[in-house]
Amino acid sequence: MKRLFVAAALFGAMGVQALAVELPAEIVKRGSIKVGIVPNYPPMEFRDPATNALSGFDVELGEAIGRKLGVKIEWQETSFAEFMPSIATGRVDAILSGFTDYASRHETATFVDYLRSGPRFFVQQSRAAEFKDAAALCGKKAGASRRTMFPAQIAAWSEKNCGGNAIVFVGTDGSADARTQLKQGRIDAAVQGDETLPYIMDQEPGAYVPIGQTLAQQFTGIALPVKEKALHQAMLEAVDALIADGTYRTLLAKWKLSDNAIEKATINAGQ
Repeated sequence: MKRLFVAAALFGAMGVQALAVELPAEIVKRGSIKVGIVPNYPPMEFRDPATNALSGFDVELGEAIGRKLGVKIEWQETSFAEFMPSIATGRVDAILSGFTDYASRHETATFVDYLRSGPRFFVQQSRAAEFKDAAALCGKKAGASRRTMFPAQIAAWSEKNCGGNAIVFVGTDGSADARTQLKQGRIDAAVQGDETLPYIMDQEPGAYVPIGQTLAQQFTGIALPVKEKALHQAMLEAVDALIADGTYRTLLAKWKLSDNAIEKATINAGQ
């Protein structure tokens, strides 16, 4: 595939200097990067209830990456199940949507990692006294989205820490459903990414309390087609440039994600 260089230039009203990077010719010709997103995972991505506009950390990070690369970000809503097929078939150039970098996904996608994360237990604040630590969850019901790796991670943590008094896993249709079941008393605890908990706790003051530490350390990344080596490098350089100029830290602070910061972008650091 022929490739073109994007020369350093001013892009858009923000007047941010673009990087001198190599991008696929199709992207240069189009002037945009097609990015898949599922806006149902605040604060990473969601639709603002007041305006219905796309909002969240990933959305603002994506737009900042576009300015660094001198192209527009063309957001395309899809479903979680279509993330990998859309990358494999070229329907999108990238996925930037709270997507976890797992080694099992590397055959189909290459990840530029930009955030540290991990699944964490939480309970209703009204029951906090029952759960002084995560060990108190042994033998209890814990819910999490069945579409994630959380079920396997909960099972592994339970096997290591609970012995014969295993946690009973309850699959849910996403994190919002898990919180609903938690409020209804159908489960004793829920699990979702720790990057989402501060925002959720702000939105529902006094509702939840995190328990213990993250069950595993993982990375959130921008998923890209494996063969697009130049695009990998361009994304990596753009994220590192945003870290260097302070934009990354500013966005982290805005969305209460400072504890999830990384010092430098990596490629396929997920296990």
